[in-house]
Amino acid sequence: MENPKIIITINRESGSGGGEIARLLGEKLGFKVYGRAMLQSVADHFNLTLEDMDRVKAQKTSWWSDFCNFYRQFDTTSRSVDSNPEATPLTLYYAEARLLRELAEQESCIIVGRAGFHIFRDNPNALHLLIMADRDARVARIASKQNLSLEEAAKVIDKTDKARDTFVKTVAETSRYDARNYDFVLNVTNMPTDTVAQFLADNIRKKYPFMAK
Repeated sequence: MENPKIIITINRESGSGGGEIARLLGEKLGFKVYGRAMLQSVADHFNLTLEDMDRVKAQKTSWWSDFCNFYRQFDTTSRSVDSNPEATPLTLYYAEARLLRELAEQESCIIVGRAGFHIFRDNPNALHLLIMADRDARVARIASKQNLSLEEAAKVIDKTDKARDTFVKTVAETSRYDARNYDFVLNVTNMPTDTVAQFLADNIRKKYPFMAK
């Protein structure tokens, strides 16, 4: 009997190093990592750039209006039936969710962001993580990574976190900081990303002993 596919979702605070941890964890487990860049096909469908998608997803919206728009654009057998769909936070979410579910059916994988914890909330083989860090450490990391002043980095973090908060509240009707949505909530302040990734890999293997060492 084939082993089940494992889905690991990682939500993260801006500047926490969650993206790097996801990449390292993928290397240790032999899992592909799907994040923002993977969604180019969704962006192409809506005739948007990835930056446009970020701006749309940061908007507040009526979920019922978006739900109706989505089902006017997508049917049950083909990914798209509308050559010029309207991009709204929820239509993007539905399109992303469909794509991610298709990928997760094919292989074990790690999903960064995209409200993955909500998309796979009913999957018994999904493990959900939230990566956090103290604000000063996050500001310092963004400042170093993007060559910004601490003040500029703080603004980047606030803008990014606000957009992510709004998106999760819109599509999942919950706070992304609600610990009940996750199996692990980690504050990784002053912890090397490789150490965190190894800790997670070791515990994931314990949870799923059929996985190769």
